[in-house]
Amino acid sequence: MTIKVGDRLPEGQLQEFIDVETEGCPLGPNTFNVGEISKGKKIAIFGLPGAFTPTCSAKHVPGYVEKYDALKAKGVDEIWCLSVNDAFVMGAWGRDQNVSGKVRMMADGAAEFTKKLGLEFDVPNLGVRCRRFSMLVDNGVVKSLNIEEPKQFAVSDAATMLKQLG
Repeated sequence: MTIKVGDRLPEGQLQEFIDVETEGCPLGPNTFNVGEISKGKKIAIFGLPGAFTPTCSAKHVPGYVEKYDALKAKGVDEIWCLSVNDAFVMGAWGRDQNVSGKVRMMADGAAEFTKKLGLEFDVPNLGVRCRRFSMLVDNGVVKSLNIEEPKQFAVSDAATMLKQLG
C-alpha cells in the first residue's frame, strides 16, 4: 500500500555518509532512525531511481540544491534525497552534486524503507528501485505527496514543492 497524505512516515532506518566528523556522527556511513530524525522538523523528501542516473543528476538533485534557500525561507528544516543505493554511493554522488549542507543523501540500500512507503518498482536486471516522488513531511506526517508516472519528471521537482508551500 502506498503512503498517502495524512499518514505518518513508517518506522525504518536510512544511512547517510558523513564527510565531516562531528560529536555523535563519526566519519563514514551512519545509520539513522527515521522517526527520531524527522521528529519536530519540516522535511522536503524526494526519491529517485538511482545515483548518477541522467535525470536524477541533471535535474532532480540540482533543482533542490538550487532552491535550497527558497525552501528554507518557506519553513523547510531539511531536504532529503532518498535512493536505493548504499551510503558510499550516495556520499560520492552528494560530493559530485555539491550538496554539502543543503541536501542529505539518504541511502536505502536494501529498499526496506522504500517498500514500507509503497514506492518501489522493479527494474529488469537491476532489481528494486525507488519511484520518483517528492513529499513534504511535518513532524513525521505527510502533508503533500507527488508521485511521478513511470519515466516522467513533472511533479517531484523543487519548483513544485515550493508552489505547494505557498
